[in-house]
Amino acid sequence: MSYHKSTAWLPTTKKEVLQRGWDNLDVILFTGDAYVDHPSFGVAVIGRLIEAAGFSVGIVPQPNWQDDLRDFKKLGKPRLFFGVTAGNMDSMVNHYTAGKRLRSNDAYTAGNKSGFRPDYPSIVYSKILKEIYPDIPVVLGGIEASLRRVTHYDYWQDKLKRSILIESQADLLIYGMGEQPLLELLKLLDKGIPFSSLTSIQQTAFLQPLHQELPLKKKWKTLELSSHQECRGDKKVFAKNFRQIERESNKVKSRRLIQQIDEKLLVINPPFPVMKEKELDRSYDLPFTRLPHPKYSKRGPIPAFEMIKFSINLHRGCFGGCSFCTISAHQGKFIVSRSKKSILKEVEQVISMPDFKGNISDLGGPSANMYQMQGVDFAQCEKCARFSCIYPDVCVNLNTSHQALLDIYQAVTDIPEVKKVFIGSGIRYDLLLDDPDEKDPNCHQAYISELVTKHVSGRLKVAPEHTSKTVLEIMRKPSFKLFREFKQKFDQINRQKNLNLQLIPYFISSHPGSRLEDMADLAVKTAELDYRLEQSQDLTPTPMTLSAVIYYTGLHPDTLKPVFTPKSLDEKISQRRFIYWYKKENVQWIKEKLKAMGLDNHIKRLFKLKENQKISGKKKR
Repeated sequence: MSYHKSTAWLPTTKKEVLQRGWDNLDVILFTGDAYVDHPSFGVAVIGRLIEAAGFSVGIVPQPNWQDDLRDFKKLGKPRLFFGVTAGNMDSMVNHYTAGKRLRSNDAYTAGNKSGFRPDYPSIVYSKILKEIYPDIPVVLGGIEASLRRVTHYDYWQDKLKRSILIESQADLLIYGMGEQPLLELLKLLDKGIPFSSLTSIQQTAFLQPLHQELPLKKKWKTLELSSHQECRGDKKVFAKNFRQIERESNKVKSRRLIQQIDEKLLVINPPFPVMKEKELDRSYDLPFTRLPHPKYSKRGPIPAFEMIKFSINLHRGCFGGCSFCTISAHQGKFIVSRSKKSILKEVEQVISMPDFKGNISDLGGPSANMYQMQGVDFAQCEKCARFSCIYPDVCVNLNTSHQALLDIYQAVTDIPEVKKVFIGSGIRYDLLLDDPDEKDPNCHQAYISELVTKHVSGRLKVAPEHTSKTVLEIMRKPSFKLFREFKQKFDQINRQKNLNLQLIPYFISSHPGSRLEDMADLAVKTAELDYRLEQSQDLTPTPMTLSAVIYYTGLHPDTLKPVFTPKSLDEKISQRRFIYWYKKENVQWIKEKLKAMGLDNHIKRLFKLKENQKISGKKKR
């Protein structure tokens, strides 16, 4: 890999600061990830945005928190504040498997090595900075802080925890995608307004004395949540709290939230309006080198970067509303899309990279096929509080045309240096199976055909997640029959075009609502579709997701009715064995379990099918 001079990156050492001609810095950012100067890495976007706004900024990636803390002192004091983020992933998801086993690698570290960040870096880094520099404000951001801004269930400690602002001792928290509140914060601080007075910036959270009056904002309405102590004392109260938080987060215009935590009052200001196309373009058009910092050149590749270095992100947000997913809780429900001009500009940067071989690995987003999708009449969206625009059915006000996305695919494909454009992000097939767009009735079929024939690199990933109607309803996922319909279309195109592509479904075991009978259903239905599943995952209950709330409380927040949830190691292993029903070590155990459940017919369907597959010589998938 070719590296530019280190001055092309934002400074990470005092020497690099001086090379920039800066005596000191306005803002210093600490991150749990290695520093990759690329728009897919949050700290790089924030750093470049600060730079573009006319401020000096440095980055301290993966500081050593176990020695004499020299990494926390090497850039000195910032004029305005320290910014702290755990990185692109929640640190606990990064560190541990769903079974709470410590992972041996870290995709966001050079050489894929673990051990370069602590658990909960947002807390650890912030506390160290407050101890060394008690007079300098600390601002938290990123997904780890965002999902822990209010009372939340922590799966790894198996308990309810207070807002991360309490334990971290930070002064302010920016939740969600942070560009808009960050720029407002910089503008006000540069005017000389004291940090302690910055209590009315949208999309921020802070603590204040319990009986102090709330900052005056005439247009804001305020919703008081149940206190942390009340949530700890009654799981039903915590479930109700989540329902209110989720409802507010799905509104265009939400209320300010307040919550008593001991003798403090947590204040969560409402978010900024949905970003405009020009605002999102600005973030992606910043002068990134698109490479890891040269300091990593001898330490090995950074897997997370290698995976995305030839990919392009088209949009942010997801209106899927899946129970187990954090995307809408962090990025928001409403889609914000980049302009075609900005996308093509980034493609030109990618093809100029010295190791580019002609293949774009992904033109996608949180869900690959939501580009430019929004309400036809946005005024209706402003009155809506649905958690999903496509579950339990596709909203009649949602524009589901894929024409704009097809235009992007074609424009990128037409660039002479581009040989192939692949779609690596997962797609929502339920968006392709609703009623056709009235203005373009063939658009959905055209997209499926274009996708399968031109943009699949051997395998297309989709995520039905389960087969059971009961479990899918709790997951807020569509009926499994839609996967069958999509598979039929996929297989038909495969036959017509004489292709040998595979459709790879992903499933989750041990999700709330999933009993062994449901896993038996999954085994039989996937086997009858000629699948021997190779990959699956147990549920990891992450903060601020519906699944985590049900896992902890045993109740569904929408109904407050009990929901069975597998929690023990034995239950999780048993559920997973049904996914791998075809393995020799599982066969006898599964037969006995099916008999005990009175599902003898499943035995015939599953293992007679297995024998037939052996005879016909069908391959595993």
